[in-house]
Amino acid sequence: MIGKKLAGNLSGTEVIALFGNLGAGKTSLVRGIALGLNSEDDVTSPTFSIVNEYMGKYPIYHFDMYRINTYEDLYSTGYFDYLDNGILIIEWSENIEAILPEDAIKIFIRYGKGESERILRFEGIDEI
Repeated sequence: MIGKKLAGNLSGTEVIALFGNLGAGKTSLVRGIALGLNSEDDVTSPTFSIVNEYMGKYPIYHFDMYRINTYEDLYSTGYFDYLDNGILIIEWSENIEAILPEDAIKIFIRYGKGESERILRFEGIDEI
């Protein structure tokens, strides 16, 4: 599982920006990362709550930026307060890409040929 493998490379304060269409597997990837960080929490999409918090080896803050359109919207989520206090994993990073930290790990997820096949492209991390 790629998420679990990625988790083994994390030090506790990364920002992981996820890019991909609806249903591409962003939340599933977060579930794998949380498992790799020994979290026993139920990982669900933060669509309505904006941010879900999970405890594991490090705190995990799982954001959904689908409805974030302005800097004021982003500020109201508390996003800036979470930086450097755990691992931030952000779904719909397209909506805040200009504000992502320069050292953010970017993961682009797209559909493959088969119904359950996904193609992932990574930026900002050397190996997984």
